[in-house]
Amino acid sequence: MNNDNKEITFLAEDIDAGKRIDVYLTEKADKYSRSFIKKAIDDGSVFIAGKTVKASYKVNVGDSIILNIKEPKELLTIAQNIKLDIVYEDDDVILINKPQDMVVHPAAGNYENTLVNALLYHCKGTLSGIGGVIRPGIIHRIDKDTSGIIIAAKNDDAHNNLAQQFKVHSISRSYYAILHGVIGEEKVLIKAPIGRDTVDRKKMAVTDKNSKYAETLLTVIERFKEYTLVDAALKTGRTHQIRVHAQYISHPIAGDKVYGYKKKNPELTGQLLHAYKLGFVHPRTGEYMEFTTPVPQRFKEFMSNIE
Repeated sequence: MNNDNKEITFLAEDIDAGKRIDVYLTEKADKYSRSFIKKAIDDGSVFIAGKTVKASYKVNVGDSIILNIKEPKELLTIAQNIKLDIVYEDDDVILINKPQDMVVHPAAGNYENTLVNALLYHCKGTLSGIGGVIRPGIIHRIDKDTSGIIIAAKNDDAHNNLAQQFKVHSISRSYYAILHGVIGEEKVLIKAPIGRDTVDRKKMAVTDKNSKYAETLLTVIERFKEYTLVDAALKTGRTHQIRVHAQYISHPIAGDKVYGYKKKNPELTGQLLHAYKLGFVHPRTGEYMEFTTPVPQRFKEFMSNIE
């Protein structure tokens, strides 16, 4: 145990006998969420008689239970000289063609080599501060394994303006995606609400519980023997929207090990999803601007082997 961390001790009473340790601690340490308690147990931060326990441990009368609260690490985002594929840049905005395998901003366990680290070096202090020290300039995100265009703001006025455009869904965003199976229709409009998966809270799902309306338009670009290349246009912008909607219609994205087939396409290191188009009204000039990027090389290599 780290003595620099905060430790809370509980003594189990008669009424607590037989309760699972995760249930017990959720009740007793009620200022912390159930997910926080579960993570603390999984991380080995709960001790009884000097030994760590599993979440399934049943509490005994007289157990002295220690919950070790790890003090949050102060995140210091550093500037790093990482080459960027800049699509467009002016005094207000910068658009980057993010490569696959790059995280957008720092988070626990991943403090370096993110897009934010690269932007801090390139923009040299001219990013908006609304996102704080961890997300300066960041208005929206795309997944680590999704490549493509992302826009960042260089000042607070631009940030607020663009954030409002995202909120009302006036930003135009389209993706290339390679889906499992052959889609017969030329266009497929998916209208299905998305919220947290009720079983796996790390995932999203089509659900009526605590969900938000989501709409995706798929347009077929090319059909292959067992796959379809589509243009996926976002009408809304929910977390993992295209990936979840693709799974919902039984055409998951190739390489998506979370929402697709875990054992198929072992040669792929992530989903074949690329944000190729982004259109917005410039926050200063009021002019509509639209930018596109070509089909990534990883798409071309995959398609050359499936024709």
